[in-house]
Amino acid sequence: MFDRKLLKNFDTFTIIIIVILVTIGIIAISSATHVHETGDFSAVKKQIMWFVFGLIAMGVVISIDYNTYGSFATYMYAFGILLLLGVLIPGVGVVRNGARSWFDLKVSMFQPAELVKIIMIITFAKHIQKIKEDESDINHIKNLAILIIHMVMPILLIMKQPDWGTAAVFIGIMVMMLFVADISYKYIMAAFGASAIALPLLFFFGMKDYQRGRLLVFWDPNRDPLGQGYHVIQSKIAIGSGQLYGKGLFNGTQTQLGYLPEQQTDFIFSVIGEELGFIWSSIVIVLFIILLLRFLYLATVAKESFGSYIIVGITSMIFFHLLINIGMTIGLAPVTGIPLPFISYGGSSLLTNMIAIGLVLNVGMRRQKINF
Repeated sequence: MFDRKLLKNFDTFTIIIIVILVTIGIIAISSATHVHETGDFSAVKKQIMWFVFGLIAMGVVISIDYNTYGSFATYMYAFGILLLLGVLIPGVGVVRNGARSWFDLKVSMFQPAELVKIIMIITFAKHIQKIKEDESDINHIKNLAILIIHMVMPILLIMKQPDWGTAAVFIGIMVMMLFVADISYKYIMAAFGASAIALPLLFFFGMKDYQRGRLLVFWDPNRDPLGQGYHVIQSKIAIGSGQLYGKGLFNGTQTQLGYLPEQQTDFIFSVIGEELGFIWSSIVIVLFIILLLRFLYLATVAKESFGSYIIVGITSMIFFHLLINIGMTIGLAPVTGIPLPFISYGGSSLLTNMIAIGLVLNVGMRRQKINF
């Protein structure tokens, strides 16, 4: 369990950045939901409540040596798969925005794929470490195939919901963790080649009409300005109109008049861009960059490879969320239901990210042996 002597390695710097990001998010949510919540700020209260729960969960995660989680990897993996299977059952999983991705817990909606990200990062890191410890070659076709199956199973279940944005994040996590584990470049090149062949087939035969529409609108939002292109057009108008200093909180035209869809969740960055301007938008991005660089440093000083792989997985998770979310708000990525970590409204996302931070701090605190 947690020992006070570990506090000397506690990364206060990371906590400060997280608190700043969450605070910016709460401020943006207060403006984004004010008009819809008739001034009662209930969304803000819920977000603060989830942040408190997140801090508690983070404390619990920190208190247990991360190697203990690794020892339960098999059970955790099975639990994660059961969650993804359960949400697909009609009457159990709830459909929102065209995807059966949610559990209705009565007090709140819960998206199991968010928690499964953490589960898969831990189990995949343990799987890689085990192969390395057995002095097996990770590039041996059998080892690599089993590793890929490890991650492909949850990815296929998430695509079944369908939630292509979250599936893309899982793929990014897998690729980055394998890359750090010294996968051969020939496999990387083969994967790119296979993707080039598979993506057109997926587009024509594996996607539903609305999913194909999103990609087509990504190339040209004006082909459907009042339909699937509406989100991107309104988002770009909002961010562009904010200019350098923004229009001020509660004064954004697109935000306050309700032209910006999903403005407290998927398009929260658009609210920041419109009402707080380019300066604060840049501050948010810089804070994320500093946070991710800090994570990479902690990965390099981790006591063992298992801890390093965990941090790399979490870094990848946050990076791809950041890349996809901000990219879609400025028209550089297709519109998907990917939240902006620590900033978008949503209990599942915030709680998961706080647990992820707890794991990073956990590895960082135990990077040196403690002398008693």
